[in-house]
Amino acid sequence: MRRWTLLLGIVLLVLTLSACVEESDDQLYKVGMLVEGKAEEQPWNIKGYEGLMAIRDDHDVEVYFKEGINTEQDVEKAVNELAQNGVNLIFGHGSTYGRPFVDLATTYPDIHFVYFNGGHHAQNVTSFNFNAHAMGFFAGMIAGGMTDTGHVGIIAAYEWQPELEGYFEGVKHQNPSANVHIDYVNDWNDTGTALDAYQRQRNNQVDVFYPIGDQFSRDVIQQASEDDVYTIGYVNDQSYIDPVNVLTSTVQHIDKLYEMAAWQFNDKRLAGGVYRLGFPDDVISLAPYSKEIPRHFRNTIEHAVKMYKATGLLPNELSVH
Repeated sequence: MRRWTLLLGIVLLVLTLSACVEESDDQLYKVGMLVEGKAEEQPWNIKGYEGLMAIRDDHDVEVYFKEGINTEQDVEKAVNELAQNGVNLIFGHGSTYGRPFVDLATTYPDIHFVYFNGGHHAQNVTSFNFNAHAMGFFAGMIAGGMTDTGHVGIIAAYEWQPELEGYFEGVKHQNPSANVHIDYVNDWNDTGTALDAYQRQRNNQVDVFYPIGDQFSRDVIQQASEDDVYTIGYVNDQSYIDPVNVLTSTVQHIDKLYEMAAWQFNDKRLAGGVYRLGFPDDVISLAPYSKEIPRHFRNTIEHAVKMYKATGLLPNELSVH
């Protein structure tokens, strides 16, 4: 009898363990990330790396981080290496990876590819786009409300950035008589050209600046701090440079977006396509405000953001509905 009881116990244990294995539905095995530059060179890259580390900790999986992946040949080689290592979710940290990922998608049908701010997609290729127009709009509202000279500036990396139009609309909504000065660097990291543009705008009485480039935003803000004029930070909270003159920052929570994508993939809910995310999804926010912004104006901005999150309409759109 004892022998049969022991055998029955072993059988039940095996069946229980088998059931546990079968119940494990996790899709995520290993994760890779490709970036164009070095992680420490840009706030954008730093936040991407932090997102990858969060995925590693959340899911207890191996992760691979590859820097300096700039060409289609680089992407193809890196993806092949990651595939051989058993990676089944690959992030391309920027818009440049869209076309190469789509080209590789059919070759690697068991890998899901994710990249940012592009229009290319496939069944296993997903593009997440930050709603940078709204981000620029709220920065523009703040600039328009805080200028003393009636001249505000935006120093952009490229002409196509959605923040530009948003900034202009936000300034004009808050302060119709304000003048908006625009300069293009045509590079994310060209600090010298950005500082030249800053000086031109300073000579034209600009007293609130919004530098929207990964690397040069920090340098422009540092110079503006020395000149004791206002700025609005970009991508991350840049109040550490000057907690008084940095009025706020438009923060893109790239790390949160990475974690969200990984959970969706793990739960088999991540579909190919192009998706726009922003304030309502809590992946864009305004950093804490400088004490320079009066309480009543701070309340105005906070209400505008709250209404936008609830309705999807910016203040200038609400006024015509």
